Order: sequence, then C-alpha cells, then structure tokens
Amino acid sequence: MTQPAAPSAPPPGYLRQTSVGCTVALRAQPGAKKTAFTGIYGEGPTAQLKLAVQAPPIEGRANEAITRFLADHFQIPRASVEILSGELNRSKVFLLKGLTRQQVEAAIILD
Repeated sequence: MTQPAAPSAPPPGYLRQTSVGCTVALRAQPGAKKTAFTGIYGEGPTAQLKLAVQAPPIEGRANEAITRFLADHFQIPRASVEILSGELNRSKVFLLKGLTRQQVEAAIILD
C-alpha cells in the first residue's frame, strides 16, 4: 500500500506569481554591514522577506542597491527588476520579471 503524498507547504506570503514574473515583498533594513536576506518579517499573507542593505536610505541609494542585489542574486538583468511600491518606505514590493515563484523561492538563502 502506498503512502498518501505529504501536503506541500503553502507558498511563502512574501512571494506572488504574476503573468510576467514573481513579486517579492521586502522589509528593507538600510545601513547594514552587508546586503543579504536575513529572515522573515511578519507571518502569513502579510509576511515580508527581510533584506539587510548596506547602502543608506538617502536619495534612492538603498533602492538602487536592492535592485542591483536582486538582479545579481537571481541572475537576471537589472531591467528585469522593477520596484512596484514602497520607494520611500522600508516595506517594498519588487517584480522579478521572467522568474517563477518556485525559482525565486529556491534561490532564497537566509543568513
């Protein structure tokens, strides 16, 4: 007799699949020693992926650093990373064009 398949874990609330890619909800922590994913902020559908950012939150430098980090981390062109909301806020949503939720989830490593 075969065992029933274990239920798969629900997708993290900070990732959403769209028709053009995957959105990732971030909680930016500017002024860190290095730029890296550091954990999860909140839980459930309002959860955000915490991202320590080395750049200061001055004149868009942190947003530029996040865009560069996401493009490098997920190996996509910078033009494929778009900020959808939160330009002047620690809570941000970025669109990673051309990637699936599964690809993004598999590539996230928390420090």
